Amino acid sequence: MENLEPCPACKSPYTYEMDGKLVCPECGFEWESASTEEIQEEGLVVKDANGTILSDGDAVVIVKDLPVKGAPKPIKAGTKVKSIRLVEGDHNIDCKIDGFGSMALKSEFVKKA
Repeated sequence: MENLEPCPACKSPYTYEMDGKLVCPECGFEWESASTEEIQEEGLVVKDANGTILSDGDAVVIVKDLPVKGAPKPIKAGTKVKSIRLVEGDHNIDCKIDGFGSMALKSEFVKKA
């Protein structure tokens, strides 16, 4: 039996390797062996549309027009957002956008400025 790392999500020792990733059969979590160190050291790791790691306080640029429910116009591509805050969840960036107010954005629609 190989000595594989335990699952970083649930600490299960029953992990296995599949398609170059490690997989936990108990919780279904998949990760790459090298990224496990990042998750344990930094906690929350959020990457932008280009794969650059974001951190609290960064400035980002919107990469495509984003429609906003209840707003008459979308947030235009190229809009710069300053002082972002990273949070857990599907929309993992909290910020304030001029003309729109407080927003929650997905990191896949922004790039680091």
